[in-house]
Amino acid sequence: MEAKKRILLVEDDTALSGVYQSRLELEGFEVRAVNNGEDALSAAIDFKPDLILLDAMMPKISGFDVLDILRNTPETTNIRVIMLTALSQPKDKERAESLGVDDYLVKSQVVIGDVVERVKHHLGMISQAQQPKS
Repeated sequence: MEAKKRILLVEDDTALSGVYQSRLELEGFEVRAVNNGEDALSAAIDFKPDLILLDAMMPKISGFDVLDILRNTPETTNIRVIMLTALSQPKDKERAESLGVDDYLVKSQVVIGDVVERVKHHLGMISQAQQPKS
């Protein structure tokens, strides 16, 4: 059996974080949850996640700054990052994309199942046949 894919969940809303962690674990992922940018950066190095679900607005270091640092650190530069945020302005999405985000999801526009789908998609776990027809 292959090793579980690791997800680093960076979310300062503990209730939301708990919901996502439970669902991702049900889906077979190994999940580590942290609630601020500093912990996200250290966990990215020692947990070595396959993908990071990153909140944008957090205490201390914002998700944008975390993303910028991840992309400029050799050990973390290739980790997939999905930003999951309340920020729905196009300029925020553009900023994330300019920093090298893999995907940008607005919390009010997605349900948890959508997020799980995107995670699986970015980790190459959904075969082309299973993808919904757009």
